Amino acid sequence: MGLFPASFSQPKTAFTFEVLDNFLLDNLECGTLAMNYYNKLRRITTAVFPHLVPDRYRELMRVARQWRHLKLLKWNGFGHESKELKPGDLALFCPACPQPGINVTLLTAEGGEITNTAPDLEAPSWLYSRSLVMDGNFKAEHMHAANPLDEVALMDGRGFMVGDGLY
Repeated sequence: MGLFPASFSQPKTAFTFEVLDNFLLDNLECGTLAMNYYNKLRRITTAVFPHLVPDRYRELMRVARQWRHLKLLKWNGFGHESKELKPGDLALFCPACPQPGINVTLLTAEGGEITNTAPDLEAPSWLYSRSLVMDGNFKAEHMHAANPLDEVALMDGRGFMVGDGLY
């Protein structure tokens, strides 16, 4: 039917697949915030009286998160099979990131090196350096949860970030 329920136990509200895909695209390409997108939906529903549209903002936030997770599963080949997800399975391959055996020299147990570059080339000094970065514009401050115990991890180490248990 092309509808995604806002609740799985007693669904009373549903979002169309088209709205959810449109929100993901607006969020990605235009940086549209969920509140702005929801206000746009209210105005599309009734331009004269948008305040009369029932408030389903919280439902949109929850469903958009679940929709993005389902899309990631589908894009990475977990959509139609019940394969076990391992850490990092939902992350894209990044050729610029340090990858042991690909662009990082590995040390063997005997002390020798396994490398994928010519033996006469030295590793650059910046390759193993540490860099600490602070958010100077304080734009990441809103990422801190008001109630961290209420947060539910959908990815938990299967994407780009390490899992909660390992962290």
